[in-house]
Order: sequence, then structure tokens, then C-alpha cells
Amino acid sequence: MAKRERVIRMSVEQPLWRALSGYRVLTMFYAVGLFATAYDEFDRPGIAIAFYVVLFVWTFATLPRVQSAVACTKRFLALDLSIALTGIVLTPLAADDHHIDSGGPTLPSIWTAGSVLAFAIKGGWRWAAFASTPVAAANLIERGSPARDTVHNVVLVWVASIAIGYVVEVARASERTLARALEIEATTRERERLARDIHDGVLQVLAMVQRRGAVLGGEAGELGRMAGEQEIALRTLVSGGLVPVSRVSLDAAEGAVVRAVEEESEEDEDGPVDLRTLLAPYAAAKVSFAEPGAPVPLPAPAAKELAAAVGAALDNVRRHAGADARAWILVEDEPGEVVVTVRDDGPGIPEGRLAQAEGEGRLGVALSIRGRLRDLGGSAELVSIPGQGTEVELKVPKARGKAGTR
Repeated sequence: MAKRERVIRMSVEQPLWRALSGYRVLTMFYAVGLFATAYDEFDRPGIAIAFYVVLFVWTFATLPRVQSAVACTKRFLALDLSIALTGIVLTPLAADDHHIDSGGPTLPSIWTAGSVLAFAIKGGWRWAAFASTPVAAANLIERGSPARDTVHNVVLVWVASIAIGYVVEVARASERTLARALEIEATTRERERLARDIHDGVLQVLAMVQRRGAVLGGEAGELGRMAGEQEIALRTLVSGGLVPVSRVSLDAAEGAVVRAVEEESEEDEDGPVDLRTLLAPYAAAKVSFAEPGAPVPLPAPAAKELAAAVGAALDNVRRHAGADARAWILVEDEPGEVVVTVRDDGPGIPEGRLAQAEGEGRLGVALSIRGRLRDLGGSAELVSIPGQGTEVELKVPKARGKAGTR
């Protein structure tokens, strides 16, 4: 079956970069507006106008630079912060003493915070603290003394930028953790699928060789012993295994990336299939099959997995209930789900035997039956009373089947 790669990207940073771009444009116009309303307070307005021309050109020319962490290089951050610091230091040269003494805004005003926030988003709280320090020094130089409002503004920018930088670092760590969890889930699901296929084929053959070899003895007995060892080793392998390290994007702004290889769904190619046609071959002299009079349509992948689960249940009947045991398959087409019941008249399963078998790596019920139904969004209920047989009830929701299976 063809494979396809599903790429999951998780990034909390990209919205922050977009917000920063808008913030820089808006605060640039805000700074120009403040200058226009307080034009009379400037002894040398030409200095301010020249700075705003540079600020206008720089803000719009560098918008592509604040779109991602890769584009926002260290050199750009240094130049951007230098322009903000230059504007702060030029304020006393352009404005009169009244503007300075009354705590009027600097030439770049709150546009400066955008430069500091770029450091925070790019490198976290340490970069934010590094960028906030020269901004604080420039503001103190501009006022000439540590006035109350100046200290307040400096502390506000410093704390806000560090907090945002810390949040970005926490978000990055959370993204990596989530990517790891998603990849573990995908790997576990694929391992269970392989384990089901192996259990339905290779493991059953090895178990049969072991049993027949023990009966025949001699060289066949030795072959059976080796088959038993290989069966144990293979069960251990399919029930364990390593989980690959989750991928992390080279572009930090793109966040963590998980690539999960999945089988392409056959639903679009084959369309719904009649479940009855897949279950009918199981009917035999000692297996009775009861079906509805009308077709029971299910998407091809869901129908095949459900039929395979029924086959696994019948394999358990043949293996554990004895050669003389009879089995019955009942298909019920309910409004919201399809229910298939497999019942036998064997000796039943002793209490605790399933848990013991699962602990020994014998995952026939856990993977071949319950695992398949879980992947389909359904359920598998097993009821067994010693001396009265075993009943396995398999349920698959129709709504999940129409949406597609994993």
C-alpha cells in the first residue's frame, strides 16, 4: 500500500512576528503624530524630521526582516536597536528644555519597545535583558537624571520584554514536548499495526511449528524448540522497540515539526465495501454466519480491519476452544454503528488469563482485536465464563468510518 508523509508544524512564534510587524508600523506613525502635536516644543525640528524620515524608511524597508527568526539576524537586531538609541539620544538636541523637564516622549517613543521585543522573540529572555539595558541607559542620559516617570518606563520595558522572552522559551519547550508525544503516538500506532500483522502470520506459524515439533520429537522437536525461541524473541521485539527522536525545524519560528509516515487511505479509491462479503468466507461447517438481508457498507480500510479482527477471534477459538468447538458470527447494522459478535461454545477463558498472556508478550487479543478496533474509533468487549464459552463483541462507529480511518 502506498505511503504518504504527514507533516505537523507547531509554532507559537509566527503570530508573534506578525504582531511585531504591525506594532512597528503603528508605533512609527504614533511617534510622528506625537511630534506633530508637540511641534512648538522643538527648538530644532529639522533634527526630528530627519530622524523620522530615516525611521519611516527603515520601518517599511525592514518589514520582511521581522517575519521570522531566520530573517531577523543578529546584525539586523543590532542596527535596529542602534536607530532606537540614536533617536533617544537626539531628543535633547531637538526638543527644548520644557519638553525634557516635563517628561515628554523621546523621538522614537514606544517604537523602541519593538526593537527590544524583537530580541525577546528571537533569543528569549536573556536577549531581552541584554537589549533593555542600553535602552535604559539612553533614557537616563536623555533626561539627565533618574526621574520617576523615566524609571517607570524603563522598568516597564525591561520587565515586559523579559517576560515575553521567557514565555517564548517556555512555548518552544512545550512545542518540542508535544512533537515528541505526537511522534511517540504515531510510532506506537505503527508498531501495533506491524505487531498485529506479525501475530496474524509469522507468530502463529512459529507457534504451530513448536507444537507439532514437540509432538513429533527427534529433529522435528529440536526445530520446534528453535521455533519457540524465535517466537519469544519476535514477541519481545514487536512489543518494544525504540522511538525515534522528534524532528525540530531549523527555522525556530516554524516550531517543532513531526513527520509521520502513514498508509494512504483506500477509501477514495475503492469506496464503501459490503462487510458481509469480507466475513462470508469465514463460514464453515463449525462456524455459522448470520447477516442482515441488506448490505452493510463500511469504508474499505475499516471493513478490512474489522474482518481481520473477526479472523483473529476465530483463530483464538480454533487454538484454545478445541477442534470440536463451534463458533457463531452475528452481524448487526445499527443506525450509528456496526456490531459484529463472535461467540463459541468452548471451555471459556480462566479469569486473569488475558492479563497474564499480555504480560508474556502474547498480544493476540490486545493488538489483533482490541488494537484494531481502537484505531477505528470503536471498541472490543470480551466476555468469557468458564465452561460456557467466550463472546467477543466488536463495534465500529459509522461516523468515524465515513471520516476516514488512520
